Amino acid sequence: MPADLVEAIRRSWDEQTCDPVDLPWSPDNPSRGQCGVTALVLHDLLGGDLVVGEVRYASGDRQGWHTWNRLPDGTFVDLTRQQFGPDELVGPGRIVARKAPKRCVEQYELLRSRVLAHLDVVPQF
Repeated sequence: MPADLVEAIRRSWDEQTCDPVDLPWSPDNPSRGQCGVTALVLHDLLGGDLVVGEVRYASGDRQGWHTWNRLPDGTFVDLTRQQFGPDELVGPGRIVARKAPKRCVEQYELLRSRVLAHLDVVPQF
């Protein structure tokens, strides 16, 4: 995983790229609410597969869903796993087909543009 890409992503997170269900965003836990958009941007740039797992509280109640990546070489990459506290358990992941995002479209587009700007890459559309 290129260190400059990781740094570009982490420097690009803020409340504007956060999933609205996870607001308010805090720099104390910068990856909170960033998993879906981050996984999509990594998929754009590196390919591979998207992986989704259910997140449950220690009580067994569902907290939500978590998304991460499997790169073309089979390596799993999760830049946002640290967002979860000890009472939030991420279940096993399953590979999912990428579809056009229905949620957080603006957050994804903003994160993507910021990451590309940090990397000094001109988007190809």
